[in-house]
Amino acid sequence: MGIRALLIEDDETIAEPLAEGLGHFGLTVHRVATGTEGLRGPYGDVVLLDLGLPDMDGVDVCRGIRQVSDVPIVILSARGEEADRVLGLELGADDYLAKPFSVRELVARVRAVTRRTQRTQEPAPEAAPGPAPEPSYEPGPLVVDRRTRQVWVGEVQVPLTPKEFELLALLTEDPGAVYSRQQILDRVWDQHYEGPTKTLDVHVAALRRKLGHPAWIQTLRGVGFRLAVQTGPNEPT
Repeated sequence: MGIRALLIEDDETIAEPLAEGLGHFGLTVHRVATGTEGLRGPYGDVVLLDLGLPDMDGVDVCRGIRQVSDVPIVILSARGEEADRVLGLELGADDYLAKPFSVRELVARVRAVTRRTQRTQEPAPEAAPGPAPEPSYEPGPLVVDRRTRQVWVGEVQVPLTPKEFELLALLTEDPGAVYSRQQILDRVWDQHYEGPTKTLDVHVAALRRKLGHPAWIQTLRGVGFRLAVQTGPNEPT
């Protein structure tokens, strides 16, 4: 069965070619032009949400959808303010793409977030009655291939932006070691980077969602970030 997408985008010049392009990849797109219509649904298998809507802030649409549904949400944003993306991710969006982007990249992101959702919704096999087991998290091994710039968690390839890949590759140089915010900005961005440091939080939040669990990247408040060490074939600590 193909993926059904709800596209919430008011700009016809973007929405029409985008819907057509997604259709070529087998997605069925239902498009609305306002946040109010978007909140009404149906949401389908994934929501593609533009933040710059005419009737209400896209962040509020994200919040409203997440209050009633766990449908994957991918934010499409032309905004330069990193705070909008951070807020969207904190409110439960699964990914974001900054305009302009290619349809092929968007399709890869959509397939990734819908795969993650399907995995978490798979029914458990029936078992004998008894006390419910404690929920556990068992991701597949994390593989970062610098030569091909590909990332895998278990058997699932994780599509990353160039900066997200460089950030993850830096952390994997020495798993468990703490990298300060300034070290990361110097190495991944630029020694003379003077933009908002919040941009680092945006990329960390996006990486955590794409890798499938926040445990992969740990925050040491006031210090920096580190990659969880894999103690066995299946789990970070």
